[in-house]
Amino acid sequence: MSLLTDIIFVKALQADRELIAQLPAGDVYNTTIALPDEEADNAPIPYVIVMYDGLTNDQSTKDSYEGESDSVNISIEIAAKTRQQLGELTQRVRRAVVEYFESITSEDEYADLLPEDYQFTASQVNYDPKKPCYWQILSYQCDTAV
Repeated sequence: MSLLTDIIFVKALQADRELIAQLPAGDVYNTTIALPDEEADNAPIPYVIVMYDGLTNDQSTKDSYEGESDSVNISIEIAAKTRQQLGELTQRVRRAVVEYFESITSEDEYADLLPEDYQFTASQVNYDPKKPCYWQILSYQCDTAV
């Protein structure tokens, strides 16, 4: 199910009611922000977008075409009006992922999408004067079953 790993990250963030309450759209975006108003220049800030950034199959034997696990890359872009708000939102997103993943049980609807493990990194903090907003990308390199 590694091709659907982004779904469990979206579910993890949607489960955090405090995070959702801070977002003007009241939801976490997956892949893109669909703006219904063609005249709008930018999405309402703050926002959170979960993106599926591809995978690499961990082929460790020559006995088959594909290995039994994948390394999946998931990015979460967070944009906020101030540097303080960005720091608070990124910390909340990071914590929401950990808490959801630790609480999931085998009976959960999305249990088969849960990564076996992941490595976490964060980009530098950026500023976009055209929006204006601060933004940062949290990255998760996930070990998953095929």
